[in-house]
Amino acid sequence: MATMDLRTDIREFLSSRRARITPEQAGLPAYGGNRRVKGLRREEVALLAGVSVDYYVRLERGSLAGASDGVLDALASALQLDEAERDHLIHLARRSGALSGARRRRHSVPVRSTLQQVLDAISDAPAWVCNGRYDVLAINHLARALFSPILAEPRRPANTARFVYLAPEAAREFFVDYDRIAGDVAAKLRMEAGHNPHDEELIALIGELSTRSEVFRQRWASRDVRLHRSGRKRVRHPVVGRLDLDVESLELPAEPGLHLTVYTASVGTPTADNLALLASWAATQKTPATEIFPRYTDHQ
Repeated sequence: MATMDLRTDIREFLSSRRARITPEQAGLPAYGGNRRVKGLRREEVALLAGVSVDYYVRLERGSLAGASDGVLDALASALQLDEAERDHLIHLARRSGALSGARRRRHSVPVRSTLQQVLDAISDAPAWVCNGRYDVLAINHLARALFSPILAEPRRPANTARFVYLAPEAAREFFVDYDRIAGDVAAKLRMEAGHNPHDEELIALIGELSTRSEVFRQRWASRDVRLHRSGRKRVRHPVVGRLDLDVESLELPAEPGLHLTVYTASVGTPTADNLALLASWAATQKTPATEIFPRYTDHQ
């Protein structure tokens, strides 16, 4: 994937959101029993958004330049977009008004030493710092032990998206909810692409995953987007077994584009006990955990 075409992004995003809504879901009468389109027709979206059919057709063909905030809000409501999808639509519109912007190079660089100190100070919970491409940029001792299968990737920085899609057998063994994780990773990468369409490393990553993973191609084609948010992650660790972790993902205002993610468990739960066991085990290892487990082989 050498580039990300904006008009194609807009067209496919809007048409895919339109296709998932039935007239009944939109509160419209479904006239006729033989509808040739899946979901809403363009004229129905125009009606719901309060714009002319010709204007909506221009929007869906990729011409969001000049669309007002009111139009974007009306369009988001008509298409029943969630928060992440609304954010993505706004960024597509902003890109439409700045097509002449110079291509930016966004390389992975080491994080500030003080940020690593913050991670090291979090001694009872795994924590790491990643960017929107899923590059692991900084990590504390317990997270290094927890995510040892991911960090076994031979390339640096290690990348969770590559692990999920290019080492599917290892990833399915590690992530209890692999299918959900795979969908979330693709959706968050698409969100990142909307925010940073000229990120050359991101373009290269998406191209690599598209070329080498049928699962990624299917997930990417859904046009879904997700925000980095809190939630639950369930993993099977090769040493301590099952861990059901609460996840908090925090944006770092001083480091735009980076997220600090911390994994915790409620006191007294089996996962809390297993985290303590993992910490004890990691403290006794003279060899780094990432060298104990076999490096994974990329799926070909």
